[in-house]
Amino acid sequence: MRQHLNYRSGNPALSSSIFSAEAVKRTDQDPVMTLNGAVDKSILCLSLLLSFGIAGFKFQQSLQGFLIPGVIIGLIVALVTVFKKEYAPITVPLYAGIQGIVLGIISASFEQIFDGIVFQAIGLTSGIFFTLLFLYKTKVIQATENFKLGIAAATGGVFLLYAVNFIMSFFGSGIPVLNPMNSSLMSIGISLVIVVIAALNLVVDFDFIEEGAEQGVPKYMEWYAAFGLMVTLIWLYLEILKLLAKLRSR
Repeated sequence: MRQHLNYRSGNPALSSSIFSAEAVKRTDQDPVMTLNGAVDKSILCLSLLLSFGIAGFKFQQSLQGFLIPGVIIGLIVALVTVFKKEYAPITVPLYAGIQGIVLGIISASFEQIFDGIVFQAIGLTSGIFFTLLFLYKTKVIQATENFKLGIAAATGGVFLLYAVNFIMSFFGSGIPVLNPMNSSLMSIGISLVIVVIAALNLVVDFDFIEEGAEQGVPKYMEWYAAFGLMVTLIWLYLEILKLLAKLRSR
């Protein structure tokens, strides 16, 4: 059995400590998480995300009013999932549907300004995902302790940057380089770095999902594993969308 290093993922939804804690709750009679089960749940969740995303994109004008409530409801559902993981079989598909609509609305807004940008963003996100999955499975990229430490630190730095920007927005300001319409070289460079960080989080997520299957955690953790992976992919897609918007604004 491959040894996994006991370190946090850059994705707060996935960490070895979470899997270890859930393993303690399982009895010998309970079904356990499997790698195939986690893959199946991930495919189902991403299918729901895409299906509802198409609906949100197609009916953007009618659903525009759902954007802010959708973000808030999605956050609440995500928090319930994180703190009550046994509810994951219910909350994770619900989260996928809500976030799908929200992403569809956001994507339609970008598409109105930059024709074809959504297709490009989906293509790049998919390409990065499958490329990194291949590199991980062939051990070209391995989630070593130093790798995980670097990704966790970089991810924390990015979210701190976004937190500061969010607080500044209440005062009618913000960090200019984070504006999707800022096409300066510095802004594009920062977006590139954030995309790389988001993408590399996938490698760490693959590792922790595999570890969960090895540790024999409860079956519902397959849904939770799918949730963590979905969070990273949503983040990656949005960052790619913003990067493409900056590039096409030049």
